Amino acid sequence: MRELNLDRLRTLLAVADLGSFAAAARALHLAPPTVTLHVAQLEARLGTRLLHRAPAAITATAAGSLLIDRARVLLAEADEMLQAVQRQIAARGGRVRLGASTGALAHLLPRALESLAAKHPQIDVQVAVVTSEEALARLSAGRLDIGVVALPQPAVRGLRVQAWRRDPVLAFLPASWAAPRRVTPAWLAARPLIANDRSTRLSRQTAEWFAAAGERPTARIELNYNDAMKSLVAAGYGAALLPHEAGAPAPDSRIAMRPLKPALHRALGIAYRVRAEDPSTEAALEALMEMREL
Repeated sequence: MRELNLDRLRTLLAVADLGSFAAAARALHLAPPTVTLHVAQLEARLGTRLLHRAPAAITATAAGSLLIDRARVLLAEADEMLQAVQRQIAARGGRVRLGASTGALAHLLPRALESLAAKHPQIDVQVAVVTSEEALARLSAGRLDIGVVALPQPAVRGLRVQAWRRDPVLAFLPASWAAPRRVTPAWLAARPLIANDRSTRLSRQTAEWFAAAGERPTARIELNYNDAMKSLVAAGYGAALLPHEAGAPAPDSRIAMRPLKPALHRALGIAYRVRAEDPSTEAALEALMEMREL
């Protein structure tokens, strides 16, 4: 026995308080040899006698008295800790670590977090800005509970990715531009562009959209922050291809939105560990799935 075991400490306290091994065995619903073994293991671990064994009564040695006093405090704290966790589970409280891109954080997650807070105000959600790759890596390492990721994603052992949303990608253009009703790759490639950072799935999607039409435009700037991209569009700096979520607020009046031809969509999924049985995580997943749109 390398470490002190709480059950063995409870056995020692019972023997000391009740004055005999037999009484401790009855109180703890253990076989008498088990009680004797628990105390012997503690004494072997500490290398000293903890109890004086006399026919009249069992009493603690000096070392035993010190251990018993400390054990009372330790066991009381352990009991309180377990009760606190049980109260938290009963109240569906706790902490959930959630990772998502800046775009999802700005326009999708606030609605889910508001719904979660209304139903489970005890749950504390910690949000991190991460790419899809980072989210999957942190989930695998146990440093994240839920990740909002771009689809498709390769299978990762121990993780489940559930389809969540499929939102259209639109052309965000300066309102001063004379734009067609539907924007094509050829038309857009001839204009100044504000592109998504190459580390994102959306960047690869838009590059493939252009490439399918034989276009390979060079962007004026690459960003990984949708609101900053929209600000530059409003300032007339260039055009951007961005997802538009249902229910999202209308953009700045200096921005015009146009559908694409051919159409393009951004698919998102919810990633989480397969064996995650934490009630707080389950409640957060329920709130997110209320926003599911496929």
